[in-house]
Amino acid sequence: MNNNLFLCYQQTDIGSIGIVERGGSIANLHFESAVPLPEAELLETKLIAEAFRQLNSYLAGKLKQFSLPLAPSGTPFMQQVWKALCTIPYGTTATYKDIATAVGNPQAFRAVGMANHRNTIPIFIPCHRVIGSNGTLTGYRGGLALKQHLLDLEHSNR
Repeated sequence: MNNNLFLCYQQTDIGSIGIVERGGSIANLHFESAVPLPEAELLETKLIAEAFRQLNSYLAGKLKQFSLPLAPSGTPFMQQVWKALCTIPYGTTATYKDIATAVGNPQAFRAVGMANHRNTIPIFIPCHRVIGSNGTLTGYRGGLALKQHLLDLEHSNR
């Protein structure tokens, strides 16, 4: 087992969630349907416990901004997109084109969509706040019902 890779599952208001710590940072958030990382050691570290504390506070409508060390794995472009996602204020949304413009490439909205899809730390990196240009909800790893739930939660607690 990799001593630097830890995974813990907890039941939350949105189902069973797995959180992975790698090298002192949160690296993944798994929804119930995700395949776990077989190389991870099942252990709740102090950081994972804090991540669950913040997640549960967020889901209760009390926490509006996470303060965790995050280390998603992806290309430099994906990293840019994920950084831009973290600037979308709680309770608001942005379009894929808005994010493409924010990262300096207004025509890259499809690439932004792919980066959103590959976000390894949903909720903590708020890809649920990105919607289609026509205002419709588009894909979400946790499903569109969960995406709507998270948006409704934030809107009602602004």
